[in-house]
Amino acid sequence: MSAAQLAVLLGAVYGFLGVVCGAFGAHALKARLAPDLLAVWKTAVEYQLYHALALLLVGLIAANRPSIAITNAGICMGLGVLVFSGSLYALALSGVRWLGAITPIGGLLLLAGWALLFWAALKRF
Repeated sequence: MSAAQLAVLLGAVYGFLGVVCGAFGAHALKARLAPDLLAVWKTAVEYQLYHALALLLVGLIAANRPSIAITNAGICMGLGVLVFSGSLYALALSGVRWLGAITPIGGLLLLAGWALLFWAALKRF
């Protein structure tokens, strides 16, 4: 599987699951979570959906103008969503606050993905 195909596949999976998680939060969790934890859930959903779209973009670019930078942008964004949103989902569902300490690692991976996308654009366009 090519890096482009993997990025599009991951973007589609993250997009699908983002919609599922958003609906789950709005309907099933609304009455069960404290407002602050519901806000945490919403943040996780928003970042997941934004980066699902970004992964689709990365995949399309990788299909047309492959490079190490664009491949690594996809890897960083893919892992970043998993760590960032995943840790926030776990925090919201469990209430275990130390899980929030993992979230910045995911944020750094997301930032690295955007920086690599920027670098790829400078070098290839």
